[in-house]
Amino acid sequence: MKPVHVVLPNDIDDPATPSGGNTYDREVCDGLVAAGWTVLEHAVPGTWPEPGAAARAGLARVLAAVPDGALVLLDGLIASVVPGVLREHARRLRLVVLVHLPLDNEREREALLTARAIVTTSSWTRRRLIESYALPGDRVHAAPPGVHPAPLAPGSEAGTALLCVAAVTAHKGHDRLAEGLAKVADVPWHCVCVGSLDRDPAFVDRLRRQLAADGIQDRVVLAGPRTGAGLTAAYAGADLLLLASHGETYGMVVTEALARGIPVLATAVGGVPEALGRAPDGSLPGLLVSTDDKADDKADDKAEEKAGEKADGLADGLRRWLGEPGLRQALRRSATARRTTLPGWEDTSARVSRVLLGVPA
Repeated sequence: MKPVHVVLPNDIDDPATPSGGNTYDREVCDGLVAAGWTVLEHAVPGTWPEPGAAARAGLARVLAAVPDGALVLLDGLIASVVPGVLREHARRLRLVVLVHLPLDNEREREALLTARAIVTTSSWTRRRLIESYALPGDRVHAAPPGVHPAPLAPGSEAGTALLCVAAVTAHKGHDRLAEGLAKVADVPWHCVCVGSLDRDPAFVDRLRRQLAADGIQDRVVLAGPRTGAGLTAAYAGADLLLLASHGETYGMVVTEALARGIPVLATAVGGVPEALGRAPDGSLPGLLVSTDDKADDKADDKAEEKAGEKADGLADGLRRWLGEPGLRQALRRSATARRTTLPGWEDTSARVSRVLLGVPA
């Protein structure tokens, strides 16, 4: 196959800054190589998506060095904020943008209009971009994240081992997760929060004070980022995955938990219902939580209507999970069955490959 130049954030392989976007990019690059592509990676330094002048200039130099007519796949964290740089090269390069998280602004719209094709990480994001920017539907393609096969988590009878995997930031909703946990402090549980503590230190400080004020600081562990064996061990010891995000384009941690047969309690935002999916018998492998966030209003209403088992809030969902053995058993059966339907990363790479092959010379 022909070569493809891939423009990535500079922290793509930094174990100190794990993210769903970085994982997706690495899996796709490796998958394209396995499928026969010659992948030429360009990791661009900068504080993306808020680059300084030096970062913009560095990206411009990278694109200027790419030969005319070349196929270029750009991470949206970079591409969506530099429409001017992309316009300079849009005629001579075949640009494809990979959008992880829509920015919902004019700058991103201008950037995406320069692309020959757009890849999104969920069907929800695809619909969102088409509706928000009036993009031609045949130029926008969904390639949801895959999962690696994983052993079933053993789980405990009481279901008290709770796990949250997300960078500790306001967007991921750790403060409202803490509120929910505080409301069920009268029953046994223990929660481990795995994720970066460096993205928003001020928020982390407020969260620690909140946990202390509610008297649950000894029951919630802010473990910091984990990768590899450490992350595997965190999943293996979990009974229930918690995700309290204010917005998600997909929610890779949802499918990573389901790959281990771990049910999920999550806010019904964005692409989360899509990631949660259904078991072959139609059952839902977790609980979706309704929220009042304005940002959540743009979630896929039809997916939410069809969600089935729902909770009125995080505390309600937690109390049901912890207090209803029958519900725990049903959700575990559903999650175990759902893991058999999850796509692998080779499927994701194949979808991206088909998009790249479809870009005319």
